[in-house]
Amino acid sequence: MSNQSYSGEIDPEVAELMGIDDENDTEDTPEFSDLFGEKTGAQRDSAAGDLDLSKSAFPPITTYFEKTPNQLFSSTDFYKQALSGEGEEAKRVHSLLAKFLNVEDAKERSMYRSKLISAYWNLAASIAVKIHTKIPDAKRFMLRFGYLLPTALSKAQRDLIGRVIDRNDTGEPVYYVDEWLRKVAHGEVGQSAQDEVRISQKDHGERLMIQVDKARGSRDVQIGLIKAKMNQLETAEHILKEKSAVLASHDILEDYYHLKAPYTPDQRSALSEINQVMRQILTIDKEMTSLFRQLEEAEQLVEKLQRKVSDLGADIQVDTKTIEQEFNTVRQMAKMSVGRQGNHIPFLMQQYFRPLERDLGTRENVIRELTYIEQIDPGAFTRTYKQQLNRIVPYIILIPCYGERGICWEPFEKFNRATSRGRVALPMYAKDLRSAVIAAVADLRWQVAKEKAQHYWMEEGLTGHYYMWAESQKLRGDVKEYFIQDYLLWITKESEGTQKLNREVRGIFWRNIPFPQSLRDSLRKRGFVYDELYKKDKNRAMSDGY
Repeated sequence: MSNQSYSGEIDPEVAELMGIDDENDTEDTPEFSDLFGEKTGAQRDSAAGDLDLSKSAFPPITTYFEKTPNQLFSSTDFYKQALSGEGEEAKRVHSLLAKFLNVEDAKERSMYRSKLISAYWNLAASIAVKIHTKIPDAKRFMLRFGYLLPTALSKAQRDLIGRVIDRNDTGEPVYYVDEWLRKVAHGEVGQSAQDEVRISQKDHGERLMIQVDKARGSRDVQIGLIKAKMNQLETAEHILKEKSAVLASHDILEDYYHLKAPYTPDQRSALSEINQVMRQILTIDKEMTSLFRQLEEAEQLVEKLQRKVSDLGADIQVDTKTIEQEFNTVRQMAKMSVGRQGNHIPFLMQQYFRPLERDLGTRENVIRELTYIEQIDPGAFTRTYKQQLNRIVPYIILIPCYGERGICWEPFEKFNRATSRGRVALPMYAKDLRSAVIAAVADLRWQVAKEKAQHYWMEEGLTGHYYMWAESQKLRGDVKEYFIQDYLLWITKESEGTQKLNREVRGIFWRNIPFPQSLRDSLRKRGFVYDELYKKDKNRAMSDGY
Protein backbone atom coordinates (compact mmCIF):
# COMPACT_ATOMS: atom_id res chain seq x y z
CA MET A 1 0.00 0.00 0.00
CA SER A 2 1.55 3.29 -1.08
CA ASN A 3 1.11 6.63 0.57
CA GLN A 4 -0.79 7.98 -2.43
CA SER A 5 -3.19 5.28 -3.52
CA TYR A 6 -4.04 1.64 -3.13
CA SER A 7 -2.54 -0.53 -5.86
CA GLY A 8 -5.23 -3.19 -5.86
CA GLU A 9 -2.99 -5.84 -4.32
CA ILE A 10 -3.46 -6.69 -0.68
CA ASP A 11 -0.65 -5.98 1.74
CA PRO A 12 1.11 -9.28 2.61
CA GLU A 13 0.84 -8.48 6.34
CA VAL A 14 -2.89 -7.88 5.97
CA ALA A 15 -3.25 -11.09 4.01
CA GLU A 16 -1.40 -13.02 6.71
CA LEU A 17 -3.49 -11.46 9.47
CA MET A 18 -6.77 -12.15 7.72
CA GLY A 19 -5.84 -15.61 6.46
CA ILE A 20 -5.99 -14.78 2.73
CA ASP A 21 -3.72 -16.78 0.47
CA ASP A 22 -1.19 -15.33 -1.98
CA GLU A 23 -3.41 -16.01 -5.01
CA ASN A 24 -5.89 -13.35 -3.90
CA ASP A 25 -8.82 -15.73 -3.66
CA THR A 26 -11.41 -13.79 -1.70
CA GLU A 27 -13.59 -16.84 -1.37
CA ASP A 28 -10.97 -18.43 0.89
CA THR A 29 -11.53 -15.95 3.70
CA PRO A 30 -11.47 -17.96 6.95
CA GLU A 31 -14.64 -18.53 8.92
CA PHE A 32 -15.34 -15.86 11.52
CA SER A 33 -15.71 -18.38 14.32
CA ASP A 34 -12.24 -19.77 13.56
CA LEU A 35 -10.57 -16.37 13.64
CA PHE A 36 -12.12 -14.66 16.63
CA GLY A 37 -12.47 -15.52 20.29
CA GLU A 38 -13.81 -13.48 23.19
CA LYS A 39 -11.41 -11.03 24.79
CA THR A 40 -11.68 -8.83 27.87
CA GLY A 41 -10.15 -5.48 28.66
CA ALA A 42 -10.26 -2.52 30.99
CA GLN A 43 -12.25 0.61 30.31
CA ARG A 44 -10.68 3.80 31.56
CA ASP A 45 -13.07 6.57 32.33
CA SER A 46 -12.53 10.16 31.33
CA ALA A 47 -14.33 13.33 32.38
CA ALA A 48 -13.88 17.05 32.62
CA GLY A 49 -15.16 19.21 35.43
CA ASP A 50 -18.53 20.92 35.61
CA LEU A 51 -19.13 24.33 34.08
CA ASP A 52 -16.98 26.96 35.78
CA LEU A 53 -18.09 30.48 34.88
CA SER A 54 -14.99 31.94 36.52
CA LYS A 55 -12.68 30.56 33.83
CA SER A 56 -11.47 33.22 31.43
CA ALA A 57 -9.20 31.21 29.13
CA PHE A 58 -8.13 27.72 28.15
CA PRO A 59 -5.37 26.16 30.23
CA PRO A 60 -1.87 26.11 28.74
CA ILE A 61 -1.03 22.73 27.23
CA THR A 62 2.43 21.52 28.16
CA THR A 63 2.25 17.90 26.96
CA TYR A 64 0.67 17.06 23.62
CA PHE A 65 1.62 13.40 23.22
CA GLU A 66 2.96 10.55 25.30
CA LYS A 67 6.65 9.79 24.89
CA THR A 68 6.13 6.14 24.02
CA PRO A 69 3.29 4.61 21.98
CA ASN A 70 0.74 2.19 23.39
CA GLN A 71 1.85 -1.20 22.06
CA LEU A 72 -1.75 -2.29 21.57
CA PHE A 73 -1.85 -0.22 18.37
CA SER A 74 0.89 -2.34 16.81
CA SER A 75 -0.42 -5.66 18.07
CA THR A 76 -1.62 -8.19 15.50
CA ASP A 77 -4.37 -9.05 18.01
CA PHE A 78 -5.93 -5.58 17.78
CA TYR A 79 -8.16 -6.45 14.83
CA LYS A 80 -9.31 -9.65 16.50
CA GLN A 81 -10.05 -7.94 19.81
CA ALA A 82 -11.98 -5.15 18.10
CA LEU A 83 -14.29 -7.52 16.22
CA SER A 84 -14.61 -10.33 18.75
CA GLY A 85 -18.09 -10.95 20.11
CA GLU A 86 -19.87 -8.55 17.76
CA GLY A 87 -21.83 -11.20 15.87
CA GLU A 88 -23.13 -10.70 12.34
CA GLU A 89 -21.98 -7.08 12.14
CA ALA A 90 -18.36 -8.12 12.70
CA LYS A 91 -18.65 -11.03 10.27
CA ARG A 92 -19.87 -8.72 7.55
CA VAL A 93 -17.10 -6.17 8.15
CA HIS A 94 -14.50 -8.94 8.11
CA SER A 95 -15.79 -10.35 4.82
CA LEU A 96 -16.20 -7.00 3.07
CA LEU A 97 -12.85 -5.69 4.26
CA ALA A 98 -11.08 -8.72 2.81
CA LYS A 99 -12.81 -8.20 -0.55
CA PHE A 100 -12.30 -4.44 -0.54
CA LEU A 101 -8.56 -4.72 0.08
CA ASN A 102 -8.15 -7.53 -2.44
CA VAL A 103 -10.33 -6.59 -5.43
CA GLU A 104 -8.68 -5.12 -8.54
CA ASP A 105 -11.66 -3.98 -10.62
CA ALA A 106 -12.45 -0.31 -9.93
CA LYS A 107 -16.24 -0.73 -10.13
CA GLU A 108 -16.24 -3.71 -7.80
CA ARG A 109 -13.94 -1.88 -5.42
CA SER A 110 -16.34 1.08 -5.35
CA MET A 111 -19.23 -1.29 -4.61
CA TYR A 112 -17.38 -3.00 -1.77
CA ARG A 113 -16.29 0.40 -0.44
CA SER A 114 -19.91 1.54 -0.16
CA LYS A 115 -21.01 -1.67 1.52
CA LEU A 116 -18.01 -1.63 3.87
CA ILE A 117 -18.75 1.93 5.04
CA SER A 118 -22.30 0.95 5.99
CA ALA A 119 -21.17 -2.31 7.60
CA TYR A 120 -18.50 -0.52 9.66
CA TRP A 121 -21.01 1.98 11.06
CA ASN A 122 -23.31 -0.89 12.04
CA LEU A 123 -20.39 -2.59 13.79
CA ALA A 124 -19.46 0.62 15.58
CA ALA A 125 -23.10 1.06 16.67
CA SER A 126 -23.15 -2.43 18.17
CA ILE A 127 -20.08 -1.52 20.24
CA ALA A 128 -21.42 1.93 21.13
CA VAL A 129 -24.56 0.63 22.85
CA LYS A 130 -22.32 -1.28 25.30
CA ILE A 131 -20.16 1.75 26.12
CA HIS A 132 -21.61 2.03 29.65
CA THR A 133 -19.97 -1.33 30.45
CA LYS A 134 -16.31 -2.27 30.50
CA ILE A 135 -15.29 -3.04 26.95
CA PRO A 136 -11.83 -4.02 25.65
CA ASP A 137 -9.51 -1.14 24.82
CA ALA A 138 -9.37 -2.30 21.20
CA LYS A 139 -13.12 -1.69 20.82
CA ARG A 140 -12.89 1.61 22.66
CA PHE A 141 -10.03 2.82 20.45
CA MET A 142 -11.88 1.66 17.35
CA LEU A 143 -14.73 4.00 18.31
CA ARG A 144 -12.34 6.79 19.29
CA PHE A 145 -9.94 6.80 16.35
CA GLY A 146 -11.63 4.71 13.67
CA TYR A 147 -8.64 2.42 14.21
CA LEU A 148 -9.50 -0.99 12.79
CA LEU A 149 -6.64 -2.71 11.01
CA PRO A 150 -3.09 -1.92 12.22
CA THR A 151 -1.47 -3.08 8.96
CA ALA A 152 -3.59 -0.58 7.01
CA LEU A 153 -1.32 2.11 8.52
CA SER A 154 2.39 2.81 8.40
CA LYS A 155 4.51 2.30 11.50
CA ALA A 156 4.84 6.07 11.93
CA GLN A 157 1.06 6.45 11.83
CA ARG A 158 0.52 3.61 14.31
CA ASP A 159 3.05 5.12 16.69
CA LEU A 160 1.45 8.57 16.38
CA ILE A 161 -2.04 7.26 17.21
CA GLY A 162 -0.53 5.17 20.00
CA ARG A 163 1.01 8.26 21.63
CA VAL A 164 -2.25 10.20 21.89
CA ILE A 165 -2.94 11.01 25.55
CA ASP A 166 -5.77 8.80 26.74
CA ARG A 167 -7.25 10.66 29.72
CA ASN A 168 -8.73 14.15 29.85
CA ASP A 169 -6.58 16.04 32.32
CA THR A 170 -7.30 19.47 30.82
CA GLY A 171 -10.58 20.14 32.63
CA GLU A 172 -12.08 21.25 29.30
CA PRO A 173 -15.24 19.79 27.67
CA VAL A 174 -13.39 18.27 24.70
CA TYR A 175 -14.25 14.60 24.23
CA TYR A 176 -13.46 11.70 21.97
CA VAL A 177 -16.49 9.78 20.70
CA ASP A 178 -16.18 6.95 23.24
CA GLU A 179 -15.93 9.43 26.11
CA TRP A 180 -18.90 11.39 24.83
CA LEU A 181 -21.13 8.34 24.42
CA ARG A 182 -20.14 7.20 27.90
CA LYS A 183 -21.23 10.55 29.37
CA VAL A 184 -24.57 10.27 27.58
CA ALA A 185 -24.94 6.65 28.71
CA HIS A 186 -24.45 7.63 32.35
CA GLY A 187 -26.81 10.60 32.12
CA GLU A 188 -24.02 13.15 32.70
CA VAL A 189 -25.14 15.03 29.59
CA GLY A 190 -28.44 14.95 27.77
CA GLN A 191 -29.02 13.51 24.34
CA SER A 192 -28.17 15.82 21.44
CA ALA A 193 -31.10 17.57 19.78
CA GLN A 194 -32.99 15.59 17.17
CA ASP A 195 -35.78 17.22 15.19
CA GLU A 196 -37.78 14.03 14.94
CA VAL A 197 -37.86 13.36 18.69
CA ARG A 198 -40.53 15.28 20.58
CA ILE A 199 -40.32 15.84 24.32
CA SER A 200 -43.73 14.25 24.83
CA GLN A 201 -42.32 11.04 23.40
CA LYS A 202 -39.38 10.91 25.78
CA ASP A 203 -39.50 8.72 28.85
CA HIS A 204 -40.03 10.17 32.31
CA GLY A 205 -36.35 9.85 33.19
CA GLU A 206 -35.29 11.86 30.17
CA ARG A 207 -37.81 14.61 30.97
CA LEU A 208 -36.49 14.73 34.53
CA MET A 209 -32.93 15.08 33.23
CA ILE A 210 -34.06 18.06 31.13
CA GLN A 211 -35.62 19.64 34.23
CA VAL A 212 -32.40 19.05 36.15
CA ASP A 213 -30.41 20.76 33.38
CA LYS A 214 -32.74 23.77 33.47
CA ALA A 215 -32.48 23.97 37.27
CA ARG A 216 -28.70 23.71 37.12
CA GLY A 217 -28.67 26.49 34.56
CA SER A 218 -30.64 28.78 36.87
CA ARG A 219 -28.34 27.90 39.75
CA ASP A 220 -25.24 28.56 37.65
CA VAL A 221 -26.60 31.96 36.64
CA GLN A 222 -27.05 32.88 40.30
CA ILE A 223 -23.49 31.76 41.04
CA GLY A 224 -22.22 33.89 38.17
CA LEU A 225 -24.15 36.92 39.37
CA ILE A 226 -22.83 36.48 42.92
CA LYS A 227 -19.26 36.19 41.63
CA ALA A 228 -19.72 39.40 39.65
CA LYS A 229 -21.09 41.19 42.73
CA MET A 230 -18.25 39.81 44.82
CA ASN A 231 -15.76 41.29 42.35
CA GLN A 232 -17.53 44.65 42.68
CA LEU A 233 -17.44 44.35 46.47
CA GLU A 234 -13.74 43.51 46.51
CA THR A 235 -13.00 46.51 44.28
CA ALA A 236 -15.01 48.80 46.58
CA GLU A 237 -13.32 47.37 49.67
CA HIS A 238 -9.91 47.95 48.11
CA ILE A 239 -10.80 51.58 47.42
CA LEU A 240 -12.09 51.91 51.00
CA LYS A 241 -8.79 50.61 52.39
CA GLU A 242 -6.79 53.04 50.25
CA LYS A 243 -8.93 56.04 51.22
CA SER A 244 -8.92 55.02 54.89
CA ALA A 245 -5.14 54.86 54.82
CA VAL A 246 -5.05 58.37 53.37
CA LEU A 247 -7.50 59.56 56.02
CA ALA A 248 -5.50 58.03 58.88
CA SER A 249 -2.25 59.67 57.84
CA HIS A 250 -1.61 62.99 59.65
CA ASP A 251 1.33 65.31 59.41
CA ILE A 252 3.12 66.23 62.66
CA LEU A 253 3.17 69.96 63.41
CA GLU A 254 6.52 70.59 65.04
CA ASP A 255 5.71 74.24 65.69
CA TYR A 256 2.58 73.24 67.63
CA TYR A 257 3.97 70.88 70.23
CA HIS A 258 4.23 68.00 67.72
CA LEU A 259 0.49 67.70 67.50
CA LYS A 260 -1.15 65.94 64.55
CA ALA A 261 -2.45 68.20 61.83
CA PRO A 262 -6.18 68.31 60.97
CA TYR A 263 -7.47 66.92 57.71
CA THR A 264 -6.02 68.39 54.57
CA PRO A 265 -8.23 69.27 51.57
CA ASP A 266 -7.21 65.95 49.95
CA GLN A 267 -8.21 64.07 53.11
CA ARG A 268 -11.58 65.81 53.26
CA SER A 269 -12.08 64.77 49.63
CA ALA A 270 -11.14 61.21 50.62
CA LEU A 271 -13.69 61.35 53.44
CA SER A 272 -16.38 62.29 50.94
CA GLU A 273 -15.33 59.43 48.66
CA ILE A 274 -15.41 57.03 51.62
CA ASN A 275 -19.04 57.97 52.22
CA GLN A 276 -19.85 57.20 48.58
CA VAL A 277 -17.98 53.87 48.70
CA MET A 278 -19.78 52.93 51.93
CA ARG A 279 -23.15 53.52 50.29
CA GLN A 280 -22.02 51.45 47.33
CA ILE A 281 -20.86 48.62 49.62
CA LEU A 282 -24.19 48.60 51.47
CA THR A 283 -26.06 48.42 48.14
CA ILE A 284 -23.89 45.55 46.90
CA ASP A 285 -24.33 43.72 50.20
CA LYS A 286 -28.10 44.06 49.97
CA GLU A 287 -28.07 42.72 46.40
CA MET A 288 -25.81 39.82 47.39
CA THR A 289 -28.12 38.89 50.25
CA SER A 290 -31.00 38.64 47.78
CA LEU A 291 -28.89 36.67 45.29
CA PHE A 292 -27.80 34.18 47.97
CA ARG A 293 -31.46 33.68 48.90
CA GLN A 294 -32.25 32.93 45.25
CA LEU A 295 -29.22 30.63 45.03
CA GLU A 296 -30.43 28.67 48.03
CA GLU A 297 -33.83 28.20 46.38
CA ALA A 298 -32.21 27.16 43.11
CA GLU A 299 -29.94 24.69 44.94
CA GLN A 300 -32.91 23.17 46.74
CA LEU A 301 -34.72 22.70 43.43
CA VAL A 302 -31.67 20.99 41.89
CA GLU A 303 -31.38 18.64 44.88
CA LYS A 304 -35.10 17.86 44.77
CA LEU A 305 -34.99 16.98 41.08
CA GLN A 306 -31.78 14.97 41.49
CA ARG A 307 -33.44 12.91 44.22
CA LYS A 308 -36.26 12.13 41.82
CA VAL A 309 -33.76 11.15 39.16
CA SER A 310 -31.91 8.94 41.64
CA ASP A 311 -35.15 7.25 42.67
CA LEU A 312 -35.75 6.35 39.02
CA GLY A 313 -32.15 5.25 38.52
CA ALA A 314 -31.90 7.64 35.58
CA ASP A 315 -28.61 9.03 36.84
CA ILE A 316 -26.93 5.64 36.57
CA GLN A 317 -27.44 5.03 32.89
CA VAL A 318 -29.96 5.67 30.16
CA ASP A 319 -31.53 3.02 27.95
CA THR A 320 -29.63 1.58 25.00
CA LYS A 321 -32.06 3.24 22.56
CA THR A 322 -30.87 6.66 23.71
CA ILE A 323 -27.22 5.64 23.24
CA GLU A 324 -28.03 4.27 19.80
CA GLN A 325 -29.77 7.52 18.84
CA GLU A 326 -26.82 9.56 20.09
CA PHE A 327 -24.42 7.41 18.07
CA ASN A 328 -26.59 7.99 14.98
CA THR A 329 -26.32 11.72 15.71
CA VAL A 330 -22.53 11.37 15.81
CA ARG A 331 -22.71 9.62 12.44
CA GLN A 332 -24.69 12.55 11.04
CA MET A 333 -22.06 14.91 12.45
CA ALA A 334 -19.40 12.96 10.56
CA LYS A 335 -21.39 13.17 7.31
CA MET A 336 -21.81 16.92 7.66
CA SER A 337 -18.14 17.39 8.47
CA VAL A 338 -17.00 15.35 5.47
CA GLY A 339 -19.52 16.79 3.01
CA ARG A 340 -20.99 15.21 -0.10
CA GLN A 341 -17.79 15.08 -2.11
CA GLY A 342 -15.49 14.09 0.76
CA ASN A 343 -13.93 10.81 1.84
CA HIS A 344 -16.58 8.94 3.85
CA ILE A 345 -14.44 5.93 4.79
CA PRO A 346 -14.94 5.86 8.59
CA PHE A 347 -11.74 4.04 9.54
CA LEU A 348 -8.05 4.82 9.24
CA MET A 349 -6.02 4.03 6.13
CA GLN A 350 -2.50 5.24 5.62
CA GLN A 351 -2.99 7.21 2.39
CA TYR A 352 -5.60 9.52 3.92
CA PHE A 353 -3.70 11.36 6.64
CA ARG A 354 -0.17 12.50 7.40
CA PRO A 355 1.63 11.25 10.51
CA LEU A 356 2.39 14.78 11.78
CA GLU A 357 1.66 15.69 15.38
CA ARG A 358 0.26 19.18 14.72
CA ASP A 359 -2.16 17.95 12.04
CA LEU A 360 -3.92 15.36 14.19
CA GLY A 361 -7.18 16.49 15.82
CA THR A 362 -6.35 15.39 19.34
CA ARG A 363 -7.84 17.01 22.43
CA GLU A 364 -4.64 18.90 23.16
CA ASN A 365 -4.17 20.15 19.59
CA VAL A 366 -7.78 21.31 19.41
CA ILE A 367 -7.42 23.26 22.67
CA ARG A 368 -4.31 24.89 21.20
CA GLU A 369 -6.30 26.04 18.16
CA LEU A 370 -9.21 27.22 20.30
CA THR A 371 -6.76 29.28 22.37
CA TYR A 372 -5.41 30.86 19.18
CA ILE A 373 -8.94 31.79 18.03
CA GLU A 374 -10.04 33.16 21.41
CA GLN A 375 -6.98 35.41 21.60
CA ILE A 376 -8.15 37.04 18.36
CA ASP A 377 -11.91 36.80 18.99
CA PRO A 378 -12.37 37.15 22.79
CA GLY A 379 -16.16 36.97 22.46
CA ALA A 380 -16.18 33.65 20.62
CA PHE A 381 -17.55 31.70 23.59
CA THR A 382 -19.37 34.41 25.53
CA ARG A 383 -23.13 34.76 26.01
CA THR A 384 -25.09 37.37 27.91
CA TYR A 385 -27.87 36.30 30.25
CA LYS A 386 -29.65 38.69 32.62
CA GLN A 387 -27.03 41.35 31.89
CA GLN A 388 -24.30 38.92 32.98
CA LEU A 389 -21.62 38.07 30.42
CA ASN A 390 -20.63 34.43 30.76
CA ARG A 391 -17.85 32.54 29.01
CA ILE A 392 -19.27 29.13 28.11
CA VAL A 393 -17.15 26.77 26.02
CA PRO A 394 -19.36 24.29 24.11
CA TYR A 395 -19.02 20.54 24.30
CA ILE A 396 -16.57 19.61 21.58
CA ILE A 397 -16.83 16.10 20.15
CA LEU A 398 -13.84 14.79 18.20
CA ILE A 399 -15.13 12.68 15.31
CA PRO A 400 -12.83 10.07 13.68
CA CYS A 401 -13.42 11.12 10.07
CA TYR A 402 -11.65 12.82 7.17
CA GLY A 403 -13.80 15.93 7.37
CA GLU A 404 -12.95 19.28 5.84
CA ARG A 405 -14.47 21.42 8.59
CA GLY A 406 -15.99 21.42 12.04
CA ILE A 407 -19.69 22.05 12.57
CA CYS A 408 -21.95 23.43 15.30
CA TRP A 409 -24.69 20.91 15.99
CA GLU A 410 -26.54 23.16 18.42
CA PRO A 411 -25.49 26.51 19.94
CA PHE A 412 -27.01 25.65 23.34
CA GLU A 413 -29.61 23.31 24.73
CA LYS A 414 -33.22 24.20 23.99
CA PHE A 415 -34.32 24.14 27.63
CA ASN A 416 -31.29 25.83 29.17
CA ARG A 417 -30.13 28.84 27.21
CA ALA A 418 -28.57 30.39 30.29
CA THR A 419 -25.55 28.17 30.87
CA SER A 420 -25.82 25.09 28.63
CA ARG A 421 -22.72 24.47 26.59
CA GLY A 422 -24.03 23.66 23.13
CA ARG A 423 -22.36 21.05 20.92
CA VAL A 424 -19.65 21.27 18.29
CA ALA A 425 -18.15 18.44 16.23
CA LEU A 426 -14.61 18.46 14.85
CA PRO A 427 -12.95 16.00 12.41
CA MET A 428 -9.82 14.35 13.74
CA TYR A 429 -8.22 13.87 10.33
CA ALA A 430 -8.83 17.18 8.57
CA LYS A 431 -6.51 18.41 5.83
CA ASP A 432 -5.99 21.59 7.84
CA LEU A 433 -6.87 21.36 11.51
CA ARG A 434 -6.79 25.11 12.18
CA SER A 435 -9.21 25.85 9.33
CA ALA A 436 -11.54 23.07 10.52
CA VAL A 437 -11.63 24.49 14.07
CA ILE A 438 -12.12 28.07 12.86
CA ALA A 439 -15.04 26.92 10.68
CA ALA A 440 -16.65 25.28 13.72
CA VAL A 441 -16.29 28.45 15.82
CA ALA A 442 -17.71 30.50 12.94
CA ASP A 443 -20.70 28.16 12.75
CA LEU A 444 -21.18 28.51 16.52
CA ARG A 445 -20.88 32.30 16.29
CA TRP A 446 -23.53 32.45 13.57
CA GLN A 447 -26.02 30.17 15.30
CA VAL A 448 -25.71 31.88 18.69
CA ALA A 449 -26.26 35.30 17.06
CA LYS A 450 -29.19 33.93 15.06
CA GLU A 451 -30.86 32.47 18.15
CA LYS A 452 -30.30 35.71 20.04
CA ALA A 453 -32.02 37.73 17.32
CA GLN A 454 -34.77 35.08 16.97
CA HIS A 455 -37.39 36.16 14.37
CA TYR A 456 -35.37 39.25 13.50
CA TRP A 457 -32.15 37.41 12.62
CA MET A 458 -32.27 38.81 9.05
CA GLU A 459 -32.53 42.36 10.35
CA GLU A 460 -30.66 42.70 13.63
CA GLY A 461 -27.28 41.95 15.11
CA LEU A 462 -24.43 40.12 13.45
CA THR A 463 -26.59 37.86 11.29
CA GLY A 464 -28.92 40.70 10.29
CA HIS A 465 -26.14 43.03 9.16
CA TYR A 466 -24.36 40.26 7.27
CA TYR A 467 -27.58 38.97 5.68
CA MET A 468 -28.54 42.43 4.41
CA TRP A 469 -25.07 42.83 2.90
CA ALA A 470 -25.34 39.42 1.23
CA GLU A 471 -28.74 40.41 -0.18
CA SER A 472 -27.30 43.65 -1.55
CA GLN A 473 -24.61 41.61 -3.30
CA LYS A 474 -27.20 39.15 -4.64
CA LEU A 475 -25.20 36.20 -3.34
CA ARG A 476 -26.63 32.78 -4.07
CA GLY A 477 -26.69 29.85 -1.71
CA ASP A 478 -26.51 29.58 2.07
CA VAL A 479 -25.54 32.93 3.63
CA LYS A 480 -23.97 31.12 6.57
CA GLU A 481 -21.44 29.47 4.26
CA TYR A 482 -20.26 32.86 3.03
CA PHE A 483 -20.04 34.03 6.65
CA ILE A 484 -17.89 31.05 7.64
CA GLN A 485 -15.43 31.72 4.82
CA ASP A 486 -15.25 35.40 5.74
CA TYR A 487 -14.76 34.56 9.42
CA LEU A 488 -11.83 32.35 8.40
CA LEU A 489 -10.25 35.32 6.62
CA TRP A 490 -11.05 37.57 9.59
CA ILE A 491 -9.14 35.33 11.99
CA THR A 492 -6.22 34.29 9.78
CA LYS A 493 -5.64 37.33 7.54
CA GLU A 494 -7.35 40.50 8.74
CA SER A 495 -6.04 39.98 12.27
CA GLU A 496 -2.54 40.26 10.77
CA GLY A 497 -3.32 43.40 8.80
CA THR A 498 -3.77 41.63 5.44
CA GLN A 499 -6.89 43.06 3.83
CA LYS A 500 -8.90 40.22 2.29
CA LEU A 501 -12.52 41.03 3.14
CA ASN A 502 -15.05 43.22 1.41
CA ARG A 503 -15.02 46.72 2.90
CA GLU A 504 -18.57 46.46 4.26
CA VAL A 505 -17.96 42.98 5.67
CA ARG A 506 -14.85 44.21 7.43
CA GLY A 507 -16.91 46.93 9.08
CA ILE A 508 -19.58 44.41 10.17
CA PHE A 509 -16.95 42.15 11.71
CA TRP A 510 -15.06 45.05 13.30
CA ARG A 511 -18.21 46.10 15.17
CA ASN A 512 -19.81 42.73 15.89
CA ILE A 513 -16.77 40.43 16.24
CA PRO A 514 -14.23 42.89 17.63
CA PHE A 515 -10.57 42.12 18.03
CA PRO A 516 -9.08 42.71 21.50
CA GLN A 517 -8.22 46.36 22.14
CA SER A 518 -4.46 45.76 21.95
CA LEU A 519 -4.83 44.26 18.45
CA ARG A 520 -7.10 47.09 17.33
CA ASP A 521 -4.53 49.62 18.54
CA SER A 522 -1.86 47.80 16.55
CA LEU A 523 -3.92 47.45 13.37
CA ARG A 524 -4.83 51.14 13.19
CA LYS A 525 -1.14 51.87 12.64
CA ARG A 526 -0.86 49.33 9.82
CA GLY A 527 -3.45 50.59 7.38
CA PHE A 528 -5.79 53.44 6.53
CA VAL A 529 -8.89 51.20 6.53
CA TYR A 530 -8.27 50.04 10.09
CA ASP A 531 -7.53 53.57 11.25
CA GLU A 532 -10.87 54.71 9.81
CA LEU A 533 -12.71 51.93 11.64
CA TYR A 534 -10.86 52.84 14.84
CA LYS A 535 -11.93 56.48 14.54
CA LYS A 536 -15.54 55.47 13.94
CA ASP A 537 -15.38 53.47 17.17
CA LYS A 538 -14.30 56.60 19.03
CA ASN A 539 -17.11 58.65 17.48
CA ARG A 540 -19.72 56.05 18.40
CA ALA A 541 -18.42 55.85 21.95
CA MET A 542 -18.64 59.62 22.32
CA SER A 543 -22.22 59.67 21.03
CA ASP A 544 -23.20 56.61 23.13
CA GLY A 545 -24.32 54.92 19.95
CA TYR A 546 -21.86 52.06 19.99
